Amino acid sequence: MLKGKTAVITGASRGIGKAIALKMAKEGANIAIPYVGPKELAIEVCKEIEALGVKAKAYECDVSDFAQAKEVCDKIVKDFDGVDISVNNAGITKDTLMLKMSEEDFDSVISVNLKGAFNFTKHLCRYIMKSSAGRIINISSVSGIMGNAGQANYSASKAGIIGLTKTTAREFASRKVTCNAIAPGFINTAMTADLPESVLESVKSQVPLKRMGEANEIADLATFLASESASYITGEVIRVDGGMCI
Repeated sequence: MLKGKTAVITGASRGIGKAIALKMAKEGANIAIPYVGPKELAIEVCKEIEALGVKAKAYECDVSDFAQAKEVCDKIVKDFDGVDISVNNAGITKDTLMLKMSEEDFDSVISVNLKGAFNFTKHLCRYIMKSSAGRIINISSVSGIMGNAGQANYSASKAGIIGLTKTTAREFASRKVTCNAIAPGFINTAMTADLPESVLESVKSQVPLKRMGEANEIADLATFLASESASYITGEVIRVDGGMCI
């Protein structure tokens, strides 16, 4: 489905990003992984990807740093001879009620989650527009659609991703580049694994399908949106939330 394409997936050393990277690699895409955190995690994901018969390389990068993001994007283009797909997945949380939220807590989440997506879109768009099937996929959240107590910073960043997605879709449509957003609900990842069982049960009770989602379910949709089958879909925000935001 994606044979010979190159995908840049930020934050793919773990969680949803890793699932997307592995799924796209299975479909034939070469994968570039800008990451922060333990280098060994990114290297391990690259090894898993290479075992699937495609190319993979990791790049340490603070996605919120405009200049650093440009440097890394230029390296990726040189190493992979172009880019076809960009998945803006990198994100952080610093949850607390607004009464207690510091300026640093607000700014850092906006910088990584929203500005990071802008940085990579800005620095890769000229190359993606040269692709015969350019795709930009942004990972938003249901928190950006309905808000969530204790997540003023995170919800604002993910709502911003939706606005960025729709504007990008309009600006790049003439170059046959699509841009869509995925809004996951409660997904079973390392971030949720440490939650008390009582909290998890409370979460599930809010979901009509009565379960948490899996990272591979986000990856399946991202891979579809990156494919030729989704060439007439752009500017959409697709929820994967078990019906929580019906």
